[in-house]
Amino acid sequence: MFPSGAGDVFRSSGGGVWWAAPSEVAVGVTVLAGLALVMALFCTTSRARLKSPWSRRKRKHALSLNQWRHFFTPDGRLRDGGVKLVKKVRSGGVDPSIRAEVWPFLLGVYDLNSSKEERDIVKSQKRKEYEKLRRQCRRVIKCINGSSKLNGDSCPEMDSPSSEDVVSARESLSSEERIADSEYSDDPSTLLLDGDETSRRNMNADSKALNSDSSDSDSSVESEVIQSRPSCEGNEKSDPDMTTKDDVSPLRTKIQSTLTSEDFSTWKRIIRLDAVRTNADWIPYSPTQAEVSNDRARRSAEAVGLKDYDHLEPCRVFHAARLVAILEAYALYDPEIGYCQGMSDLLSPIAAVMTEDHEAFWCFVGFMKKARHNFRLDELGIRRQLHIVSKIIRCKDSHLYRHLEKLQAEDCFFVYRMVVVLFRRELTFDQTICLWEVMWADQAAVRAGIGKSAWSRIRQRAPPTEDLLLYAIAASVLQKRKLIIEKYSSMDEIIRECNSMSGQLDIWKLLDDAHDLVVNLHDKIETSISAPSLS
Repeated sequence: MFPSGAGDVFRSSGGGVWWAAPSEVAVGVTVLAGLALVMALFCTTSRARLKSPWSRRKRKHALSLNQWRHFFTPDGRLRDGGVKLVKKVRSGGVDPSIRAEVWPFLLGVYDLNSSKEERDIVKSQKRKEYEKLRRQCRRVIKCINGSSKLNGDSCPEMDSPSSEDVVSARESLSSEERIADSEYSDDPSTLLLDGDETSRRNMNADSKALNSDSSDSDSSVESEVIQSRPSCEGNEKSDPDMTTKDDVSPLRTKIQSTLTSEDFSTWKRIIRLDAVRTNADWIPYSPTQAEVSNDRARRSAEAVGLKDYDHLEPCRVFHAARLVAILEAYALYDPEIGYCQGMSDLLSPIAAVMTEDHEAFWCFVGFMKKARHNFRLDELGIRRQLHIVSKIIRCKDSHLYRHLEKLQAEDCFFVYRMVVVLFRRELTFDQTICLWEVMWADQAAVRAGIGKSAWSRIRQRAPPTEDLLLYAIAASVLQKRKLIIEKYSSMDEIIRECNSMSGQLDIWKLLDDAHDLVVNLHDKIETSISAPSLS
């Protein structure tokens, strides 16, 4: 007989049966609860102590040439769908010697799963598309010189290509004299609406919807439904980074059909002013372009109509001419944005690394898929990003946030410049490249869905995010928290402090702090911004 009673508990274990009194059960439950609490505290502490992939003790060396070569299969595909590539770049950046090869992958010019043969086809197609845009630019300028409108009035006679059409807008390092001028139509009325893929390309900034570049190169555009960008009107409450499939070509056509020669003339003037003013910090990182001859630089400047450059050394003249050619092409490619001051700051590092104009152009297009919202006239993109920076600071440091509220600076307008030109003015050239490469690797991971699959085992460390830049900006403000709280009594003072950060930031420490913010706040921030949009 086994002892029994109303309060006894019987259990079997192995080949026998044992009994326990209620008090013993209660003790057991208490012990188990205590163990669970200890484990929870341990996990929380461990998560808080995770080392950043950018911390000094954890950071790896930049992606080297040998590592880069070993990432490819015999047919030229990246192994593991590019997982190793983005992880490596994310933790240490890219060696300068291979940046021109790696950046097109990070910026979506080439699909991470593409073969060498597929990339060669894409490269050839994109070269032709860029050359066609440049020919269109020269024709638009002819229209401007002839005081003609793009949407209705006739341009001067252009039945036969002139010498300007034969010579490239700038003499590329690889020579653009290969342009086949017979490819373009001479009908000026179809200049921006000719139905070719270049002029009708979707500029949707949602990188997931633009994952495959092979589809971008499809010449049969007329048979496909083309998504359009968010309109500047009637979408104030929508997320500027999102575009739905319901937005189709009529809106795009409306935007293009209202473009006049005055629009392009304004862009043309500002582009030239900004190109000449571009600083020279890129020169040590681009020795080939730095050694360009004076004659070649002047020919390039004359080809794009660059003036007032006599005070510049030849390499800077050459660089400015390249910026003009690429930015003019982009203004036609994305007429809703056209050109705004600050875009030359984003292009300059890319042009310094990518020696081929068409490659620099498409890398810039990939960059602008996210950054273009910084230049919308309605500033929806800027407002969204400042709102996220504000949320990060509020969640991380309530004391600092309350001080900002007292100064009526909780909207974080004082980091406006950092957001618009992506830290370009606050960091040195080399630091800018490092930050952008890590940021691009994160965006490439998101675009390829890597963060939801192969990286699931490290999501608790630092999930890839589209908004790494904003976490870095918030980190730079948090690094100055004591100074801001104790000494600053107006937003103007904070703006001056932020503007004086130039050259004083430790880029890897900044990324380390940004990582900590991503680890602890990413899910909370993502949840909050997916709620109803700002009014």
